[in-house]
Amino acid sequence: MSNIGNAELLRELSSAKKKSTGYKRMTALFDVDSFVEIDCFAKSGSDDTEAVAGFGTIEGCPAYAFAQNSDIAGGAMSKAQAAKISKLYAMAVKTGAPVIGLYDSVGGRLQEGTDLLAAYGEILLHSNNLSGVVPQISVILGPCVGTSAMIAAGADLVVMTEKGELTVSTDGEGGSAEEAAKLGLSHLTVTDEKDAFRVIHRLISILPSNNLSGNSILNIQSENGVPAPNSEAGMKDIIAFVCDDNSFLELGESFGEPTVTGLAEIGGSVAGVVFLKGVIGADACSKAARFVRFCDSFSIPLVTLVDAEKFETLREASKLSSSYSEATTPKVTVITCTACGSVYIAAAGRGANADYTMAWADAVVSPLAPETAAEFLWHSRLAGSENPEKDRKKLVEEYKKTEAAPFAAAANGFVEDIILPEETRSKVIAGLEMLAGKRVSGLPKKHSNIQL
Repeated sequence: MSNIGNAELLRELSSAKKKSTGYKRMTALFDVDSFVEIDCFAKSGSDDTEAVAGFGTIEGCPAYAFAQNSDIAGGAMSKAQAAKISKLYAMAVKTGAPVIGLYDSVGGRLQEGTDLLAAYGEILLHSNNLSGVVPQISVILGPCVGTSAMIAAGADLVVMTEKGELTVSTDGEGGSAEEAAKLGLSHLTVTDEKDAFRVIHRLISILPSNNLSGNSILNIQSENGVPAPNSEAGMKDIIAFVCDDNSFLELGESFGEPTVTGLAEIGGSVAGVVFLKGVIGADACSKAARFVRFCDSFSIPLVTLVDAEKFETLREASKLSSSYSEATTPKVTVITCTACGSVYIAAAGRGANADYTMAWADAVVSPLAPETAAEFLWHSRLAGSENPEKDRKKLVEEYKKTEAAPFAAAANGFVEDIILPEETRSKVIAGLEMLAGKRVSGLPKKHSNIQL
């Protein structure tokens, strides 16, 4: 009789659990009928645990996820919730599958005192140890404040709905989706949960499962019907031409402008794209550096497009330079217009450890800004000029077409190829295919000590 009673009790409990917000979110996230819950009967005091956790498939790819359940104590963090999430991280370490966190919590169970501190610390430790091993994605669906915000922000990618809040301030101040995007804390802002899950499906389908699984090769047609760019083309036009049709997913659009970063398919394979533009400011350097390190962690090839004249700050320039030079993932660079001095060294040339660097035929590759170099080298030619300003402009143009032309850089081996704009896509695909088998053994060390 007790077995029959327990069976009935199980059905009742399972039915009640499936009605919760957290469970509904998990079933909406995973492929149909693939979600398997773990520790579903774990308790936090007399209540059910404030989070639903488990595994399943997303676009056919194995993944782990947890969803803070706002129906129970507002999703507040507790030692029981931390134990459940930590178990999920441990499983991810063993199997090498991505971890997705759905955040919606009013904070923590303060009555647990120091146990709550230990709970937060345990999750932070597991998350940091897992960084660079499997992709971690945070989805901010509601409040995510205090230490929870630190955990969420440490993920590789952060997706926020318009209702999300992400801030270390426990009163929620300054944590809107718009502010988080401008600060570079979130990478993508979407309207609602449905859009968020759609983005997660896209990301999981293109990202490697872990740092040992190799780059994703997709079974799609690598077509591109975008008209070939020219020297006057905008950044987005050039990116669209290089990437497969409608495949570019920009990350961090509102942070570090005008530099652009994002993931795309190029010739049917996944690649990271960085476009460095104009004067590269501090935020742009930080944005590009973190993206380069993310791609390198999972051996995602990098395509860097360069049209930049200088850096704005030394510390961030050093950060970007270190990220490029340390990255061993395949790196193809195209100088579309200008690569001067430290920009060329840090992001396009040997200092960046670039594997294959190309330049458009009309590009400018110079150790100094052409205006400065022409003045320095040919100042004597302005002596006695009746119109120094006009003649100086002529000297600058002459310098660009002679000393700073890519042919001079190519003659010295600093550029591997000079191409026409319309050849960019085919040349990039060829470069990526050639580098697909790249293997590098580094010096024995724990990690580099880069500027942060």
